[in-house]
Amino acid sequence: VLTVSGGRMTTFNNLFVTDAFGSYFKVLVLIASALSVLISRPYMERQEIFSFEYPVLILFATIGMMIMISANNLISLYMGLELQSLALYVLAAFQRDDTRSTEAGLKYFVLGAVASGMLLYGASLVYGFSGTTDFTTLAALFANSADSPSLGLIFGIVFIIAGLAFKVSAVPFHMWTPDVYEGAPTPVTAFFSVAPKMAALALLVRVMMGPFGGLVDQWRQIIILISIASMLLGAFAAINQRNIKRLMAYSSIGHVGYALIGLAVGGEAGVRGILIYMAIYLFMNIGAFACILSMNRGGRMVESIDDLAGLSKTHPLTALALAIFMFSMAGIPPLAGFFGKLYIFLAAIEAKLYALAVIGVLTSVVGAFYYLRLIKIAYFDEVADPLDKSPGTEIYLVLALTGIVILFFFVYPAPVLTTAATAAAALF
Repeated sequence: VLTVSGGRMTTFNNLFVTDAFGSYFKVLVLIASALSVLISRPYMERQEIFSFEYPVLILFATIGMMIMISANNLISLYMGLELQSLALYVLAAFQRDDTRSTEAGLKYFVLGAVASGMLLYGASLVYGFSGTTDFTTLAALFANSADSPSLGLIFGIVFIIAGLAFKVSAVPFHMWTPDVYEGAPTPVTAFFSVAPKMAALALLVRVMMGPFGGLVDQWRQIIILISIASMLLGAFAAINQRNIKRLMAYSSIGHVGYALIGLAVGGEAGVRGILIYMAIYLFMNIGAFACILSMNRGGRMVESIDDLAGLSKTHPLTALALAIFMFSMAGIPPLAGFFGKLYIFLAAIEAKLYALAVIGVLTSVVGAFYYLRLIKIAYFDEVADPLDKSPGTEIYLVLALTGIVILFFFVYPAPVLTTAATAAAALF
């Protein structure tokens, strides 16, 4: 059942692979899932949702993500993706008595089914034109092909990219993201914004670099286009948002755009950039959502950006944490977010993708506007109606943990950098 070769193990007749790349992403997914469950308890108590299914569904989704990350076959890829998706559809609609939550679950389900269909169609085309679904065999097949691959195969790859782009909510497959993020219960949104994105991105990198690595010239332009579109939409669409969860949705679309630069670069440097970026993104995003979860008035969640007014006077610690995460997301040095973008842009410049790096820097500057606006509202606007005392030690614990990681990353970045380098090398 188990085959070992140089730190890389395949199991279940080559359906799954365990390597440093997979282990790195699995650790990130497990941290994201654990922190999401931790920050959700106060919210669930306040909303009087006493369902034991919640952690069980997160567990199922996490197992699905683990399978996705370790997939070494188009069949196991789809199996993991569906296990994750089915749990996530239910989680989105978890607050049954809230119409927004029900609507979010339904939208996610309908569009997710379309994306799964596209992915399956792409996989069937690839199988039809190559005769195999195994990643290792596909990689060997395309590595030796001197002539250009058949058009049907290229179509298959395009459909697979489209299906996975939906899962990472990259433009133009992002339509569900703002509505689902706004409608789903806030702890679920926090989970959605991190764990499934990481698993899908890991899968996208593994699929494009592994079986289709030899066809990089055929698919690179598609990834560049998706990356630029995601960065532009993420930067400009968030400017007019008044709901903080919708703002975070567009922000996450922008962050996926930056991560996809690393995939467009290809090679070890690009993948290493993605790995570093996603580790930092995990802590920034979970921290920001912990801040959002502490926004309550009269025992109810408030989600408007204007409700942050005067936060520094009523909740100085929460305001400080929010400032750290927003500065980091804007890419202000010496916070961790700056280094995440730095490694991505350096990889793009090394690969002579200058236009991509320049667009990335410019969209970062535009995106900084709405991150800094939140800090301006929290620190310089007058308090109209103060928020409740912050709930739950869990949220303070997560704020402290994520804040310390983001703030002091530059002091000792070695663990992340060396682990990311090892994980990236495992793919090649």
